[in-house]
Amino acid sequence: MGGEGTRLRPLTLSTPKQMLPIAGQPMIERVLGQLRRHGVDEAILSLGYLPDAFIGAYPDGVAAGVKLSYAVEPEPLDTAGAVRFAADRGNVDDTFVVVNGDVLTDLDLSALVAFHRDRRAEGTIHVYPVPDPSRFGVVPTDGQGRVLAFVEKPSRDEAPTNRINAGTYVLEPSVLDRIPPGRRVSIERETFPAMVKDGTLYALEDDAYWLDAGTPAAYLRANRDLVEGRRGEPPVAGAHQEAAGVWVVGSPVLAGEVRPCSLIGDATVVEAGARVERSVLGAGCLVVSGAQVIDSVLLDGVTVSGSSTVSNSVLGPSATVGERCDVRDMSVLGQGAVVASGSVLDGERYPA
Repeated sequence: MGGEGTRLRPLTLSTPKQMLPIAGQPMIERVLGQLRRHGVDEAILSLGYLPDAFIGAYPDGVAAGVKLSYAVEPEPLDTAGAVRFAADRGNVDDTFVVVNGDVLTDLDLSALVAFHRDRRAEGTIHVYPVPDPSRFGVVPTDGQGRVLAFVEKPSRDEAPTNRINAGTYVLEPSVLDRIPPGRRVSIERETFPAMVKDGTLYALEDDAYWLDAGTPAAYLRANRDLVEGRRGEPPVAGAHQEAAGVWVVGSPVLAGEVRPCSLIGDATVVEAGARVERSVLGAGCLVVSGAQVIDSVLLDGVTVSGSSTVSNSVLGPSATVGERCDVRDMSVLGQGAVVASGSVLDGERYPA
């Protein structure tokens, strides 16, 4: 989790992306909760960017029922280097699982571990089918699941399969010996290709829900998928349905129109004459009479003033949209941003 989340700036200038809320719950808790459902009770967080945000959020060292420890990288070590650094700090000496902190999935992790043990593999990758694999590592296999190659980000026409590396690995401690300590090492470009050469890397396809939530469009989708029921669970603990397709947390004031599928946080006010539709609003937001919020995510404390429209956008904590504004088409506002009355933001990052 050492990346700076540049694709989600300016939200991530002050908050690491894994701490951004997905339907009111930090992304990292969504990831850890999935692990806990498959029996994982301890995790080491490999941290680089803004590590104190994680450490401060969980002072008792527990999140989503999982006991945490931290490995703060002194410098960026890349994907394999970070794994070795964290494993060394945690004295890992048995089969272990590696996940990406910005990947949300309903993967059957127990089945992945069982497949790994059945094949007596050194490493096993979860692979996921996608229409266009060109942005990912592509993983062709034989009939037994043995990985034949590891092709990082091929062109769409040259990809040998549409099954991609989905970012969950089951690994044996011997993999750590393949990773030189103290320098940047890529698991995709160095470690996995070496394991392929030795015939010790396997892969298992699982097409359960999977989403890399690291872009504004994917972040919006992650929120919508929970509220619209695509994950098969309530969007957030403590939420209840105020009306069909309208979830609320705590005691918001909904004098205006709130349409499905939406989630409204505690102490948020939707004034009479305002409209919210297919959106997630955090705690303490204010949507003033005459304003509209459509297909968007508002984090805690956002104000949308009268006669303004926010659509298909993400507004960071305590942002303020002035009167008669139009914020649209995947605009992203940072924490505390103030949009002057009469402004139009069309796909903009504000402040830039």
